[in-house]
Amino acid sequence: MGQWNNLLTLDANRQVQTGDTTALCHAIRAGADMRVGTAFRYGEHIDTTSSNNELIREVMDFRILYLLDDRWVAGIQNLRVPISLPAGFGPRESMSFFLYNQDGHQAIARPYLDGQISKGQLGVSTINEFVDMPKYHELESFDAETNAPSSNFIYDFDYYQFMVRSNWNEVFAHDAKGQVITGNLKDLTEAFADGAEVKIAISGLCDDLLSRSEPSLNHEVFVHLGACYFHTEQKLFIGSANPVVRTRPAIPLSYTSQGWDFGWLMPRSDGYVARWLCDPYTLKFQRDVQHYPIRWFVSD
Repeated sequence: MGQWNNLLTLDANRQVQTGDTTALCHAIRAGADMRVGTAFRYGEHIDTTSSNNELIREVMDFRILYLLDDRWVAGIQNLRVPISLPAGFGPRESMSFFLYNQDGHQAIARPYLDGQISKGQLGVSTINEFVDMPKYHELESFDAETNAPSSNFIYDFDYYQFMVRSNWNEVFAHDAKGQVITGNLKDLTEAFADGAEVKIAISGLCDDLLSRSEPSLNHEVFVHLGACYFHTEQKLFIGSANPVVRTRPAIPLSYTSQGWDFGWLMPRSDGYVARWLCDPYTLKFQRDVQHYPIRWFVSD
């Protein structure tokens, strides 16, 4: 396994202490995985009525990575559920799609999965003051009483460490029509057949979340694949992607009302991508097919 390296450290004021964002962007562009380490006090963040001042260190795995305008990195936790330290889980069944930007801006989107009927209105919600948690600064709040509330915020962690593991090699890239740009399919299929993990970077995956009046922003979304298949006569490679969380491309990356969703993708080496996406407000799925430029990576 490759070594994890801390490429960027921010202090509690989100000022750079070591490393730089250029190195972080370069690593993610080349397919690296990313984890973010933070630290906080139990009585300040978990139970504000407690006198427990214990330092809690946390390291989070961001399996969905965004490279925006080829200069900005953000990550989303696609598998996290609400954790209530130290006993178990949060009060309602949901996903916790935490989002972190390279400058420390954070966000959370929470689709509830428990089937409760919500009657809230979509749109901008009142910002919470969190007077008992002075290190938590909510910047925007949306859809608060619906099935899928979200907010953008900053929590003043003691530090932020952006750590990467660069054990991926780009072996194949094509445009939205499947025309080869670099590499070749053979390198991908041979590595896959030998047991290598596969990851993709899809260009423009979230463009359809923008309104017609919003300018587009170049972006790649990095997603790990689970099961992969190779049609040996058709010379067609297909992957079953891990869950993906999509949000409108912007710098910093954030959530907005009706501007995000989640679901699954089935990418192919000819640019074809079958999408099975969930509306977080209704939990209803919709299927469609799009075509995208894709870069394919295999693990060492």
